[in-house]
Parts: sequence; C-alpha cells; structure tokens
Amino acid sequence: MDVIDTARPLDGAGLSAFLRSLPAKPLLLGLGEARHFVGELGELRNELFRYLVEHEGYRSFTIESDCLRGLVVDDHITTGAGTLDEVMERGFSHGFGAFPANRDLVRWMRAYNEEHEEKLRFFGFDGPLEYWAESPRQALTALHALLDGPLPASLETLDALLGPDERWSNEATAMEPAQSIGRSAEAERLRLIADDLVALLDTQAPRLSAKDRERAELYGRTATGLLRYHYWLADDSPARWPRLSALRDAMMAANLGAVAEHGPALIFAHNLHLQRAESSMAFGEQSLEWWSAGAITATRLGDRYAFLATAFGTAGDDAPPPGTVEGVLSALPWDHALIDARRLAEAVTVPTRRVSQDFAYFTLDPAHLGTIDGIVFLQKATPQR
Repeated sequence: MDVIDTARPLDGAGLSAFLRSLPAKPLLLGLGEARHFVGELGELRNELFRYLVEHEGYRSFTIESDCLRGLVVDDHITTGAGTLDEVMERGFSHGFGAFPANRDLVRWMRAYNEEHEEKLRFFGFDGPLEYWAESPRQALTALHALLDGPLPASLETLDALLGPDERWSNEATAMEPAQSIGRSAEAERLRLIADDLVALLDTQAPRLSAKDRERAELYGRTATGLLRYHYWLADDSPARWPRLSALRDAMMAANLGAVAEHGPALIFAHNLHLQRAESSMAFGEQSLEWWSAGAITATRLGDRYAFLATAFGTAGDDAPPPGTVEGVLSALPWDHALIDARRLAEAVTVPTRRVSQDFAYFTLDPAHLGTIDGIVFLQKATPQR
C-alpha cells in the first residue's frame, strides 16, 4: 500500500467520507493541535466546523479554555450579550481571546444563531488553571446561589474561608508548594462544603431549569476539581506534577462528558490532551506521564469518540527529515490532507520521531499511529507566537 492510498484532500467531501468510515458516528470529534497559535490551522478549523454544522448536524464547539469563562462566549452567541471585544477579552483563558481565528469563529457562531432557531453552543472545557490555579470562589458562590433550603454554609462563611483571592491565584505556587494554601484548615473545610453542595444539587436537580441545572453541575465539577488541584499544589513529593497533570485532564474529561450530552461536538485542543495513548512530557528533570482527557473520554464513549491529530510539514523555518511521519506525509500532493492513521501505520515503517527546533511543537510519535483515527496534515504552518 502506498502512502497516498491512505490519504485524501481535506475538504468537506473528504471529511464526510472519513466520518462515514468510522465504526460509529462520533458524539465528540477531537481536532488536535500539534502547537497552539498556528493561524493556518485556526482558519482550517473554522472551515471544518462550518461544514460540520451545515452538513453533519454538529451544534457544539468546545475549546481548551477556561470552562467558566466559556459561559461568557456561550451567552454572547446564544443571546447577543456583550460586545465581541468584551467577549474575546473576558471569555477565553491562555491568551486564546487574542487569536484571530477564535474571534472569527465567535462572530460566525453568533451570526448563525441570529438566523436559525436551533442554536449553536460554545463551551470551554479546561479548568480555571494552568500550572497554578484560580480561586474556587466563583464556582462555589454560583453553585450556592442556585441551591435552596438549609445549606452547609452561608455565603459569609464561604467568604471568610476563602479569604483574598490572591492567596489562591498566586502563580508562585506552581514552583513553590509551600506558598499554596491548598492543605490549610480553611481549604480542607471548603472541600467538605463543596462536596456537600454537590450532593445537595443531586437532591434538588428536579426543581431547576435545564439551563440552571447544567450550570450548577458545571460549578460543582469546577469547585471540587479546583480544591482538589490546590490540595496537590501544596504537595512537595515527586508525585506532585504527575498528579497535577492527571487531575487537570480528569477535569477536562468531566467537562467533555457534559459537552457530549449536546453532541455531536467538535473539540479543539492540544494533541496531548486529546490522544488515546498515555501522554508524556519532559518537565525540568522529571518525565511526566498521565492519561489525557481524550484517553479518559475514549474509555467512556468508546467508538463515539474520534481523534484527529494534526501535524505540520514545514513549520516556520523547520522542515521535517524524510525518516519521520511528517517527512513521509510531506510527499502528499495537497496543501491540506486527511490521512487514515491506522492504515498509514500498516503502510509504512517510520524509523524516527521528528525533533523540532520549536519547543512548543509536539511532533507525531510513530508508535502512536495505531491509536489515532486520522491525521490532519498541513504542508506549511506559521506559528504566531
């Protein structure tokens, strides 16, 4: 089998044909990023999502961004709340609001909803965290406000236990566990209160509207997840970073589970967060290994989860050597191609993994081809930062 026999040009017809070749129609279709902030990939993603909406019945989009901030974007595209500038500033984390393709996508989703009765939805599925984490205040107090009857703590008690938000969102905690308050007496009590609030939500779910119930569940997942993450930020053992990496992806997977209820949906996130294979990353002198959100989601959804990894040929000034996956795919005749990764694994033996001069570009591991449904390959990519 030749490599070209495993591939097709990436257009709407090619994407539909690929989806029909899968064992089942995905509830969640993951489009991975080999690197964040690649303009060509953002533009291609927007074209693919528009096609999926118009021809394949997709109604939801979710991105590797703060799940609570994502509510700002969802409110805008569904109701028109806020200006586009405000939404891009307040509705994204990790600098994604400044990415032009994201602005174009939000504008298009809002315009689509103005003309159609069946609305598109937008979700962030990352936690409010990076290597450090935000305060659980927003999630806890918003959940508290949606519940009724005797509650495990008053707002005044929550406020006293939380204290200044700066104690929680201290970026120095990423490298200095002693600066974290995640194992303080106040944090321990907040974990119990959060658990009680989530349990109370289960008992009151029938009285809530669908929208309030959806948001309350998000607030509950986020509050308990953040407090758990802060607990491990305060740990000073070698298990600290592997556990934090795993907890972040577990929070992502929980949010993806909720998005699946609105499926089919397109997921856009880093390959590391969407792949089925165990993720690994060099972190200082440590090598971190953990199961990604995609791996957890695939365990739960089976064939209803599909993953398209992305890879680049020439990225900036960096061209792939011929003995790598990217080098092999560079021989394809199309600017954008969609490759059946499992058939590619059968067709070629790739001896080495590409080594990129761009530390932010995660190259394809030849050993993982059999765990990927497809590869979206761009002959040229221009990282924006």
